[in-house]
Amino acid sequence: MDNTLLILSPEIDSAISSNKPIVALESTVIAHGLPRPQNLELARKLEEIIRAAGVVPATIAILEGKLQVGLSEDQVRFIAENDDIKKISIRDLPIAVAQKWNGATTVATTSWIAQRAGIKVFATGGIGGVHRGPLPDISADLPALATTPIIVVCSGAKIVLDLPATREWLETNGITVVGYGCDEMPAFYSPASGLPVDVSVSGPSEVAQLFRAQQDLKLDRALLVTVPVPAEFAVPADELKRTLDAALQQSEEQGISGRQLTPFLLSRMAEGSKGATLSANIALLENNARVAAGIAQRISVTLY
Repeated sequence: MDNTLLILSPEIDSAISSNKPIVALESTVIAHGLPRPQNLELARKLEEIIRAAGVVPATIAILEGKLQVGLSEDQVRFIAENDDIKKISIRDLPIAVAQKWNGATTVATTSWIAQRAGIKVFATGGIGGVHRGPLPDISADLPALATTPIIVVCSGAKIVLDLPATREWLETNGITVVGYGCDEMPAFYSPASGLPVDVSVSGPSEVAQLFRAQQDLKLDRALLVTVPVPAEFAVPADELKRTLDAALQQSEEQGISGRQLTPFLLSRMAEGSKGATLSANIALLENNARVAAGIAQRISVTLY
């Protein structure tokens, strides 16, 4: 990659040079995933959580066509409050660079940029996956995970997706799914999906050992660490089904599809659950940042 396109903040540049632990954060959740002002509040909170653990946060975005790793307070505010921030997936990167876009990075793009910057741990909420419906509509997050050797800490795939098909895709494409304190893959707002993980771990040291083994084997795959939503914020299964079914019906009536569908469904579910899914989303994002910071600490000890 042209070094003039990948811009590291001074803090991130120093952290990478001195092998300090770093956790990457996406920016789509700031620009498109949460309502204002919760989006800006959460962006600040996630960085605070990571710093409190002695780890350096690296929020990633596209600014004027540059791949920016580590954002200033003003840059985070710009992403959170600007109405013209584009959602950037892998396919959009050449256009974003050529046309000097401002954009928020998805799981796929954040993973790709973070790994190329030398960052080994990335915390997010839920990954994309196989969409519901007859067409083979698969999020770009999945092939990115199948080709990017980085630890991704999440709470499974977003609940609006076809979770069994997503789990099958992960298996077929050789992505190891780790249950962090759980025996089944979480279902985003709920800890239970009925879908198996490949291995269960109880702490960050075990994740670091798995990642070291993966690197020794030269497997160019993400290590997907799935963390259940904190129990006090989990949404009951019957409420999840009711709100999701209502949101799906609304999307069909309004003809919502493509990249607009997932944020539409999540927004409608927040309304339909009277904020319960929004609270769960924020709680799992904060918890995942905390878990990722612990893993990054162990990674820095294990690899160096």
